[in-house]
Amino acid sequence: MATRNHVENPAEFMLEKLTWAVRDFGRLIVPHPERHAGQAVPDVRRIGFADLRDALRAGVADMAALRDDILFVALIYPLAGLVLAAAAANTNLLMMLFPLASGFAIVAPVAATGLYEMSRRRERGERVTWIDAFKAFGSPAIGSIVGMGLILLALFGLWLAVAYQIGQATLGGGAPPTLSMFARQVFASPASAPLIVGGVGAGFLFAAVAFAMSVVSIPLLLDRDVGLWTAIGTSLKAVAANPGPMAAWAGIIAAALVVGSIPLLVGLILVVPILGHASWHLYRKLVA
Repeated sequence: MATRNHVENPAEFMLEKLTWAVRDFGRLIVPHPERHAGQAVPDVRRIGFADLRDALRAGVADMAALRDDILFVALIYPLAGLVLAAAAANTNLLMMLFPLASGFAIVAPVAATGLYEMSRRRERGERVTWIDAFKAFGSPAIGSIVGMGLILLALFGLWLAVAYQIGQATLGGGAPPTLSMFARQVFASPASAPLIVGGVGAGFLFAAVAFAMSVVSIPLLLDRDVGLWTAIGTSLKAVAANPGPMAAWAGIIAAALVVGSIPLLVGLILVVPILGHASWHLYRKLVA
């Protein structure tokens, strides 16, 4: 029987210190969580498919007015070049190229935080430049936004691990010597069907969870003084209240990212800013 002052074994010692570390890290990214204790989830509205069209139009208008696509030229081209160069130099990375590219949808809501900030300021009638995107780092809710980012990053890492295991189980452990042989393994081999069905199915589940948790939560954190769990609860509530339109919105995002990625990711220069700005306007329609 354990006593109050018993000597801890190594496992107990490590568990105790890990618990303290998690607690302290949580206080670091979300200071004073008691301030939001018992906070009610904001009311959400029901929307229709016409609202999705309106949000996209507003997103296009924001992108055209703010010209933040220029910023994405500077970011996406070097990133795409590094990824493609690494894949070409190391065939071991070929199997993970699609999971890495498709997994962008999981962490994209956090990456779009600066776009939300720009739309928020333009909505208030301020003069906005792409420099204002970085002012999101000065938000009082930046700790909670970082916390949301860590949750999505953990989902992204778990997706990569699952995708790797699916690849190992279907294609085997040996890396293909050339890109053409890899393409044949993926699309014209007995492993094609289980690889594609398993990979797309697992990816859909991860993307759906990330979407439901983040589609409203990050804009809400940027816009109002709410806690992280309140924001996530509001996002889940909005999706549950609007299953048809939100499923259509998720489909629009997925299709746009696929189309934008096909020409060596060049299309993302326009797709990502439009979707980011449009997501802010959709949040405005969803949350009362």
